[in-house]
Amino acid sequence: MSNAVDPRHIAVDLLGDVLDEHRLLSEALPKRLAKVAPEDRARAQRLTLLALRNMDRSDRMLGPHLKKRPPARVLNVLRLGVAEICTGGAAHGVVNSLVAATRATRETERLSGLVNAVLRKVADEAGKWDSLPVPRLPKWLRKPLIADYGKAQVEAIEAVQALAPPLDLTAKTDAAELAKRLGGTLLPTGSVRLQDAGQVTGLDGYEAGDWWVQDASAALPAKVLAPKAGDRVLDLCAAPGGKTMQLAATGADVTALDVSDVRMKRVAENLARTGLEATLVVGDALEFDEPQFDAILLDAPCTATGTIRRHPDLPHAKDGSDFPGLFELQEYMIDRALGLLKPGGRLVFCTCSLLIDEGEEQVRDALGRHPDVQLDLDALRLPGVDPDWIGPEGLRIMPSHWADLGGMDGFFITALRKG
Repeated sequence: MSNAVDPRHIAVDLLGDVLDEHRLLSEALPKRLAKVAPEDRARAQRLTLLALRNMDRSDRMLGPHLKKRPPARVLNVLRLGVAEICTGGAAHGVVNSLVAATRATRETERLSGLVNAVLRKVADEAGKWDSLPVPRLPKWLRKPLIADYGKAQVEAIEAVQALAPPLDLTAKTDAAELAKRLGGTLLPTGSVRLQDAGQVTGLDGYEAGDWWVQDASAALPAKVLAPKAGDRVLDLCAAPGGKTMQLAATGADVTALDVSDVRMKRVAENLARTGLEATLVVGDALEFDEPQFDAILLDAPCTATGTIRRHPDLPHAKDGSDFPGLFELQEYMIDRALGLLKPGGRLVFCTCSLLIDEGEEQVRDALGRHPDVQLDLDALRLPGVDPDWIGPEGLRIMPSHWADLGGMDGFFITALRKG
């Protein structure tokens, strides 16, 4: 039975997990939400994302009203309250709820009066919110991105990341029909985009397996690979299964591999819901060894810096210190994938990253290590893909692309052919 818990109180706890304990939301959510009703769970998660996405603005609103920095939990209470009030939340309910959250712990109860006074003052000034600067990426990430792409491009990325993203779906069969049925937009590359989608499992066609959730960018690598019916295809690092389902829908003979047993169960669930088939293997990609494949899709473990519009916790939970290890792992995985390919076979390598170390630089290095491998840039010229997005090493997608439609996740995608 679910416990009756105020979603705002859960959101405060989740903010502490991310901002003070430096944990990703994906790690914190199972513990915090295990016994919470689905509707409260969804609201707590939505409030947490709102606060993280707008933290810079909230701190600017709070500054004039704080003589000194309050304890971390109280500051997170205030940040949540400011973000909710200034984006249309009813001030009375927000204030009462968050004063109660402050009183709920011995360490902060003495500051409940401060929370009450500050949030009421902010509510009177909520009109200032829209004129505040767009929240910036943290310096540890912003600086290298400016070096790679320039300040104007980074500011365009930040503008998109300040907004809650729409929901993208991949249709099992007819995307145009699905867009019409759900009142969505058919994007140039064939994904279906919904604004204010609500509960995903309640959407028409979910139970029937007519579609699955997948960002428009994430849907492109499988389209670049373009397997034919009967091709032996390997999907490395397959979970949660969006690309596996795309590949299976082509009629290819798909083997999906992932190191995580828990995540692979999600792939199995998604395949069962959509009525698609693939051979599932739980194991380490660097140790996997089977007869050679016609085509391989390697969506490599990466920094996920391209997904901050959907995961605003990432720049607060990470600091970049573990990135070099990921770059090295990607090198090993590219080499292993090429070793599993037939002569003449094709590899699509992709990362949901904005860092050239996880894209263009990996491709340049791989071509240097493998003289029998060639780039296949023509495979990247898909319907709806702007030719300007394709560079010498591959397809570079920015979150600011399609900004007027709600943006898209940052990705790097390339296609390689083995001689």
